[in-house]
Amino acid sequence: MVVYDAVLFLHILAAVMGLGVAFGFPILARTARTAEQARYTLLLFKKLEIMPKIGSITLLLSGILLAILEPWLWKEGWFITSIVLYLIAQVLVIGLLPKGLKRQADILDSHHGEELPAEYRAASKQNAKVEGMTHVLAFLLILLMVFKPF
Repeated sequence: MVVYDAVLFLHILAAVMGLGVAFGFPILARTARTAEQARYTLLLFKKLEIMPKIGSITLLLSGILLAILEPWLWKEGWFITSIVLYLIAQVLVIGLLPKGLKRQADILDSHHGEELPAEYRAASKQNAKVEGMTHVLAFLLILLMVFKPF
C-alpha cells in the first residue's frame, strides 16, 4: 500500500499542478485591455503552459499505474468514465486550445495600435468557450475521483 499511496499522492499533486494553472488562464485572459497587454498575456500563457502539460501527462501515467497496482479499478464505472472524460479533455486542450491561441497571436501580430481588434475579441471568446468546456470536464473528473459514484 505504500507504493499505491505514493502514486496516489503523485496523481493528486499532478492534478493540482496542472489544473491550478489551467483554471487561472481565463482570469489572465480577461485582464487584457490593450493589444500590448494581450500580447503579454499570450506570452505568459506560453511560459506557463508547461505546468498543465506536465500535470496532464503525470495524471495519465499515474492513473494507469494506480490501475495496474489495483486491477479492480478497470471494473469501476467511475474509473472508466474518468478515462473517457480525460481523453475528451485532452482533445480540447491539445487540439483546439493551441489553435485558438495561435489565431489570437496571429491577429495581434498583424495589428497596429493599442486597441484590441474585434477579431481578437471574437477569437478570445471562442477560446473561452473551449476553456469552459475543459473546466467542466475537469470538475466532473474531480467529482468522479472524490465521490466514486458508480
